[in-house]
Amino acid sequence: MWIITVHAKNRIRMFEYDTEKEARAKFEELQGCKILSEVIYFND
Repeated sequence: MWIITVHAKNRIRMFEYDTEKEARAKFEELQGCKILSEVIYFND
């Protein structure tokens, strides 16, 4: 799972994507200070 966190105009917004390709495409379009993160779940 990929998460984009955007800090803009005194707000924090988070967007969730299933693939890296989707996330990177949207990442380029978004304005403001942004962070792209990959969430990895480890199962025991």
